[in-house]
Amino acid sequence: IEGKIPTAVLAKDTYMWYRKFMMEYPSGLQTLHEFKALLGLQGLDQKANQHIDQVYNTFDMNKDGFIDFLEFIAAINLVVRGKVEQKLKWYFKLYDADGNGSIDRKELLNIFMVSEVAVQALNGQQTLSPEEFTNLVFHKIDVNNDGELSLKEFISGTENDQDLLEIVSKSFDFSSVLKVICNGKQPDTGERETAGKEAM
Repeated sequence: IEGKIPTAVLAKDTYMWYRKFMMEYPSGLQTLHEFKALLGLQGLDQKANQHIDQVYNTFDMNKDGFIDFLEFIAAINLVVRGKVEQKLKWYFKLYDADGNGSIDRKELLNIFMVSEVAVQALNGQQTLSPEEFTNLVFHKIDVNNDGELSLKEFISGTENDQDLLEIVSKSFDFSSVLKVICNGKQPDTGERETAGKEAM
């Protein structure tokens, strides 16, 4: 995803998404507040807010503080048709909270501590706490044992470990988000719980 409409998104799909986007956001821009409101993510604690802010910022590719239609359709393409390596690159950006090009233990732990779906994904595979999972990840894929994961280590290590790939993929399943966007409203509590179970 490089800031332009991905070729994997068909023209008819692009037109449909454009109509939906402009109906919701006539200015052509979605703010962080609107992003949270759409997904029913208001009134969160500080850590959860930081996580959602990071998700929003990874979709805001030009870092202007808004999500425009090109960024929106790129996000849709990632969720619907993204290949494993594309998604892993996006996960890496999400985990890399300070944007320094590597993931340390604290960054990975924070993600799994504030993500309810991540915890469900962990416990669906085996009973692991976020701390135990963080230690397991670094034990498996921190090749040079420097306490940080580079993009290369993260992608190579995750792709070559099916269990780890499954947990990471399930922990950030955005099918429920896509459903919200399609319906133009947030799911109720029951739907969110169902979506969480489906992600497992």
